[in-house]
Amino acid sequence: MTIDDLRSRRLIILECISGSRAYGLATKTSDTDIKGVFILPKSNYYSFDYIPQVSNETNDIVFYELGRFMELLALNNPNILELLNTPKESILYKHQCFEKLDPKAVLSKRCKLSFGKFAYSQIKKAKGLNKKIMNPFSKEKKSVLSFCFISTKSGSMPLNNFLEVKGWNQKNCGLVNIPHMKDLYGLYHEEYSNFQGIVSNDSVQELSLSSIPKGCTQEALLYFNKDGYSTYCREYKEYWSWVSKRNQERYSNTISHGKNYDAKNMMHVFRLLDMAIEIGRDQEINVERPNRDFLLKIKAGEFDYDDLLELANSKQQEMEVAFEESSLPEQPNKDFIKQLTYEIRNELYKDTTFH
Repeated sequence: MTIDDLRSRRLIILECISGSRAYGLATKTSDTDIKGVFILPKSNYYSFDYIPQVSNETNDIVFYELGRFMELLALNNPNILELLNTPKESILYKHQCFEKLDPKAVLSKRCKLSFGKFAYSQIKKAKGLNKKIMNPFSKEKKSVLSFCFISTKSGSMPLNNFLEVKGWNQKNCGLVNIPHMKDLYGLYHEEYSNFQGIVSNDSVQELSLSSIPKGCTQEALLYFNKDGYSTYCREYKEYWSWVSKRNQERYSNTISHGKNYDAKNMMHVFRLLDMAIEIGRDQEINVERPNRDFLLKIKAGEFDYDDLLELANSKQQEMEVAFEESSLPEQPNKDFIKQLTYEIRNELYKDTTFH
């Protein structure tokens, strides 16, 4: 099922402008995101064809099936609570069935966890970008040999340096395991031999072992930092995957402001923490943010990362106090939400449009 199917079959029961335009944080370059709710036709719902969500390729447009929407609502999911509390001017269509759903009736102290966790995931993303910018990976991938070291009297020497000093080719070397010593090998060398080499080629991820003839002298002890190589391979893959998929406009913005963190992620940290404080203190959700100027300054990279982190920690403490003093229930009333889900679906299925 596609978004076009939802529209042509008139299955959409809630459609709203979301994201920066709903938050009041849109700029000239902002996209228009759409979120909403649809009702699965009765024939699909009662068969094996349950579809929880429909979106476009870029996820700029997302519609949740009523059951999935209510399920996430029972978890006080931030995206769903924002959708339910979309400002009137950003609502494109809203079926009358939503009049049954009082937004305040589903709030609970669980919002401290859901909004707080979401906020700190944005900090992690912002920090992760910092790490990628400050520690780029060369496109040429390192080989296993770069993670091998030779034991010396004063410590260790990189294998590649050792081979260069000796004037040896790794293909003329042979390795054997050292019993009871993990990732440690005896290294042998003969200019003309049938040794397998230290590696068979530069792309392999394991060292080669050789049969060593009697009488050969062990030249050195070789240590393979296998864990370090595994970590490098994982981070190399993550880095170049990020390069291929990154939002170039946001990346360029990060480079231009020179702070080396994703400023948009940090902006959402404060948006989410402020919303959480308001939920605990006022028991309401304000999607449109009153501090647009401050949030856009964060997005523009006008603050240092450490200063924002300190301020975020202060906001978190304020959030903790707000929920400690709040009269909200500890958890959403799931029985109420389940009953409401049944009533809304039952009412909608009386309309033959949704059959």
